[in-house]
Amino acid sequence: MTHQDNNTEPSTEATFSKTLRPALITSRRILTEYSTPLRHLLAGLADESIPTVLICPARCDAGSIVPPTVEVIQHPAFEVPLTGYYNRKILLERLAKLQTNILHCLCESKAYFTRWLSRQMAVPYVITVNSLQKRWPRLSVSLRRCARIIVPARTIADSLSATRHKLTERIEQINVGTFTSRGVICFADTDRVAGVVIAARLGNVRDFENLFGALRHLAIDGHEFMIVLTGTGRAQKPLWKLLSGLGMLQMVTFIPEWQNADALLAAGDIFIRPKPGNAFNPLLLEAMSAGAAVAACTGGVDDLIIADQTALTFDSEDELSIYNCLKRLFDRKEMARKLGRNAQRYLKENHTVSRMVADTLGIYSDAREWFKD
Repeated sequence: MTHQDNNTEPSTEATFSKTLRPALITSRRILTEYSTPLRHLLAGLADESIPTVLICPARCDAGSIVPPTVEVIQHPAFEVPLTGYYNRKILLERLAKLQTNILHCLCESKAYFTRWLSRQMAVPYVITVNSLQKRWPRLSVSLRRCARIIVPARTIADSLSATRHKLTERIEQINVGTFTSRGVICFADTDRVAGVVIAARLGNVRDFENLFGALRHLAIDGHEFMIVLTGTGRAQKPLWKLLSGLGMLQMVTFIPEWQNADALLAAGDIFIRPKPGNAFNPLLLEAMSAGAAVAACTGGVDDLIIADQTALTFDSEDELSIYNCLKRLFDRKEMARKLGRNAQRYLKENHTVSRMVADTLGIYSDAREWFKD
């Protein structure tokens, strides 16, 4: 079953039981890379008066993400050797006191822990899978207690169905919700130098050779722009050597991790997805919501990329293809702005926060009824 957005916003008043008391289990990666969608979900649950708990790793600063009404539990409480039993006991006691009755695992890396916690508490759980993988070594799922598997994209649903046939009927797609900006950020300020944002895992410097070669030729042709590069990975140092060899170091600002998507995307008229990604990209979603013009390669989790509608596409293995794609955006600014508006329109129709919250609450309620049966 797939939840789809439409033009009519759902009303959750008198639809969902107010007895729901979910605990959301997150990781450092989710708090960093998915902070904006998580903030929207927590705010939506708070607006629906759902008593919610967020379980996060110790020494994580979730203050900018969590509404005041959400209870935050850092686990483990004590980062001292041989205290595992006491940390687990503290967590179970706190959740029992808060009367938690549904668990939501937000990261595949926390699947086994959530499965254990569900068994100890005798409550059902759901898990969100954000990425494609040929194998699922970390996705530990209980057929008795895992009621649903939530995916943000059809490509992920298909991949999971192909690898875990027994789970197919439990997979549900919920589109990640966002709020679109009133205006289009793409080339809105003609008095400043254009900004290009590149977001990707920095795993292999070869993945970026064609892209920066194309950008260098655009600069030689007289196009003025600055580049913001964000990502982490072992290719960071080789990438700096590549940029130095191309004479582009002064054009690039590097940000290792994105914790404030709004501030990062404010610098970008053009957002580039340079290579296929195995995980849903929330930064791509937020770039579209801001009205940036997106240039992207297809492949991987590319559900948001609709050629000539929400993005211009290129072949990441072909430097000339990348050059021609970006040149179109720089030379035809009104076309680029129209692309940004089209993407915003698509998100308004398919990726609303209200629908995301309503569908999530629906799954929580279904999970509770399923577990009773």
